[in-house]
Amino acid sequence: MERARPVVPSLLLLLLLHFAVDCNGSKVGVCYGRNADDLPTPDKVAQLVQLHSIKYVRIYDSSIQVIKAFANTGVELMVGVPNSDLLPFSQYQSNVDTWLKNSILPYYPATMITYITVGAEVTETRDNVSALVVPAMVNVLAALKKAGLHKRIKVSSTHSLGILSRSFPPSAGAFDSKYAYFLKPMLEFLVENQSPFMVDLYPYYAYRDSPSNVSLDYALFSPSASDVIDPNTGLVYTNMFDAQLDSIFFALMALNFRTLKIMVTESGWPNKGAAKETAATPDDAQTYNTNLIRHVINDAGTPAKPGEEIDVYIFSLFNENRKPGLESERNWGLFYPDQTSVYSLDWTGRGNVDIVTGANITSSNGTWCVASSNASDADLQNALNWACGSGNVDCSAIQPSQPCYQPDTLASHASYAFNSYYQQNGATDVACNFGGTGLKTTKDPSYDACVYTTSSKMGTGNSTSAASTSNAEDTATWLTEGLPFMRRCGIPGASSLVTAGGWVSFASSAPSPPPQTHFPRKNSFIRLADVGALHLGLL
Repeated sequence: MERARPVVPSLLLLLLLHFAVDCNGSKVGVCYGRNADDLPTPDKVAQLVQLHSIKYVRIYDSSIQVIKAFANTGVELMVGVPNSDLLPFSQYQSNVDTWLKNSILPYYPATMITYITVGAEVTETRDNVSALVVPAMVNVLAALKKAGLHKRIKVSSTHSLGILSRSFPPSAGAFDSKYAYFLKPMLEFLVENQSPFMVDLYPYYAYRDSPSNVSLDYALFSPSASDVIDPNTGLVYTNMFDAQLDSIFFALMALNFRTLKIMVTESGWPNKGAAKETAATPDDAQTYNTNLIRHVINDAGTPAKPGEEIDVYIFSLFNENRKPGLESERNWGLFYPDQTSVYSLDWTGRGNVDIVTGANITSSNGTWCVASSNASDADLQNALNWACGSGNVDCSAIQPSQPCYQPDTLASHASYAFNSYYQQNGATDVACNFGGTGLKTTKDPSYDACVYTTSSKMGTGNSTSAASTSNAEDTATWLTEGLPFMRRCGIPGASSLVTAGGWVSFASSAPSPPPQTHFPRKNSFIRLADVGALHLGLL
């Protein structure tokens, strides 16, 4: 007999958001540039991306090492054909067929490649390669059709805002006529194949190059920024990003391509610059990227296209020390080469982020306790069970759907539990021993909404605030976001899922998972996340 079994609303919402790829909703990804000699290996980068729950990554070539690193991660990858390859790609179909056979097909679909960008900002290059873009795109599409992948992997090319002859006011946006010879056939190609128009937008440069005309607040999405009114349309702009994006939209509309989807393949802010680059700071970089993520995730759209879904890739994952130009050109990274954050960033767009100055944050007592990389899984599991049991550590934050559950690894969960015990017991050396599996560190291991407490914060009520969100808050989130999401995605019975008390019930004959008092490893019992996904028919 079927029976109803409750699922926590926040867990269900997490599941829905995780499987949102086939439904509506804006997406935020990150650009993974590699013009540096001090970066971690691609395998470690893939782990870092998963650690921060980043689901979309753009690379600028088709490095087999990188593509393989993202296999079975659930991360969607945008790969690139560099400008240097446009000539051979445009000349001979066999060149493209060979490339696809060797660089893409062996690793797909284990690596979820969703886009191929053919050329990047070709109008900004010294060599006149723009005429090669469309022929190369046509050949890439032909190769994909032979492999039966043309509907799963989309082909496009990225552009800078310099492709416009005019961008202000936004309604006057117009493409530069000198690019018409390749632009019109490219736009027709994109429409015919349902591919997006890709553009890189940088409000930072607008401010840096013309601070007397563009305020810093306007560039940073600051609420205190003065509004800018488009005199032709009366549309009100509160930030430079929207103004730049709408200038592209109006330029497309002028050529009768108003339905073409626009994707922002680069946007960001430098965290360091030369003496004259006063706005290139960690504070401003954090402010811009935080506000950008919130703006995109909320599906606010733009004044010209309110509610429009906008996919954005933040530039860039790492600082790149081999890039030429001003100091700022080498310092757009979200992370240092050692994989520590330049500043904290909430990728969900819904949390609170403390604006910080400088690089790594240190605790008031200077240390945290984490799992040693040299410890065996068996020893870590025993220590974790002890900490969450006899050690009286509150391990609710590492339960499914809670802020420290991801990444779902033994080392991550043990680190959170070890640090909680360490801080509760005076932050002494003995309190971080755990049979030799604990390790003291001076770098804050906190990430996203997962906060590793310090002894100064113990007892203030802050340590588990993120993990102990009330059912009322969960229910409100479910009603305002989860339920509309289900309806939007066409999941049947969405209106009948909410029951008394804000819980969600599904009829299921699946066995209930045993209680997880000491947080056993994911293979020990049936995971709640898997059960919830089964209820939705997603597994």
